[in-house]
Amino acid sequence: MKFATRLRRARRYRPYQPKAVMPAHYISCHSCGLELRLPPLKPGKAAFCPRCGHPLARVEANPFLLPPALALASLIMLAVVFSGLYMHVTVLGLEVPLTMPEMMKVLILQKSGFLAEVMFVLTFGAPFFFCLLCLYVYGGLLWGKPPPGVLGATRWLVRLRGWMMVDVFFISTLVAYIKLGKVAQVHFGPAFYLMFVLSVLLIRTALSVPEHWVYYQIRRLRGDKDLVRPEGGSVFCGKCLFERPAHETECEICGSGLHKRRPNSLGLSLALLITSVILLLPANLMTIMVSSNPTVIERSTIFSGIQFMWRDGDHYIAIIIFSASIMVPWLKIIAMGVLLYAAKFGTKMAPQKLSKLYLITESIGRWSMIDIFVIIMLMSTFRTHMARVVPGPAALYFCLVVLLTMLSAHFFDPRLMWDKAAQRNTKAT
Repeated sequence: MKFATRLRRARRYRPYQPKAVMPAHYISCHSCGLELRLPPLKPGKAAFCPRCGHPLARVEANPFLLPPALALASLIMLAVVFSGLYMHVTVLGLEVPLTMPEMMKVLILQKSGFLAEVMFVLTFGAPFFFCLLCLYVYGGLLWGKPPPGVLGATRWLVRLRGWMMVDVFFISTLVAYIKLGKVAQVHFGPAFYLMFVLSVLLIRTALSVPEHWVYYQIRRLRGDKDLVRPEGGSVFCGKCLFERPAHETECEICGSGLHKRRPNSLGLSLALLITSVILLLPANLMTIMVSSNPTVIERSTIFSGIQFMWRDGDHYIAIIIFSASIMVPWLKIIAMGVLLYAAKFGTKMAPQKLSKLYLITESIGRWSMIDIFVIIMLMSTFRTHMARVVPGPAALYFCLVVLLTMLSAHFFDPRLMWDKAAQRNTKAT
């Protein structure tokens, strides 16, 4: 009986499997620019760059059904998390039930609309539209016909992947819980526990969408499935990574502009980095949070808040806040400066190490939002005349620093470092 059930399941999914295979073709590594020929990739297989180790292409074990299933589950969980009780706090005899929309409402009422918008986009907007786009794109692939606007939908699907911060908000809640536990009674609601499930679902959904394979499927549905090399010269698209004729100015596969390297990459990245450095000074020196009661008004900066937690015995929380709010932003700025210098002038550091530095820099920046999310939860809890917490001007500056450093890393083209290293090696020989 069990064997018959497995056989029926195998027959049910068998029609998708031949279509899922990606044939052998040439590709250019998005990280180092190495051009190489990929072997055929079957479901469950992946290919990595032999020079820098960056993932080149991947095919999920169940590539047509897993991503939309995860996206649908994420949407359902997102709706439950945002409609349920997140925390219940009792402070000074007052009951404060907190939901995610309630936190945003408090921010707007306290004239912190920008923080409300940031929280909405990072914890609801980006995950919501990412999952919708995933269902839209993969629905077309399952239907066997590209839906209208599928290329634009796929591009936005890839862009939104790095801006979902539900997991960061969940960790921030644990930090805020330790701070609140000394002055209030905190009880987590069902939405808090389900947010952990939502975080895992979103991470897995993002990992299950390999854009190179998705663009190949769109190309296959349009009748171009052989992946033949173009004649008379070629250029590799920086988005879908497929090889295109040299005379094209716009990739016919993904609709992106065709360039050997990202145009104005160094200029944009440097401008955003300089702006973040300028804003980081007031973010560290000015007041980030104002706590008040009928007798005392206390203004704290990032560093003074860390000192207070350390003296109060919250050593682990102090280390987390110090790492996320001071160490990570400065280290990311220094790292981006090193990468920009290497791409412009060259350096003796091996490009493999520079690529690893870029990968780390790109991945850790989002965790600096922990401090902002903690302030949001404290504001939502302490909002009466007996106890009130409001953000200071540094909160806005710090939030901008996090976003600008993320954009600086996003616009940086790591292939330029390898180009400069190749030029140095050529001159040396």
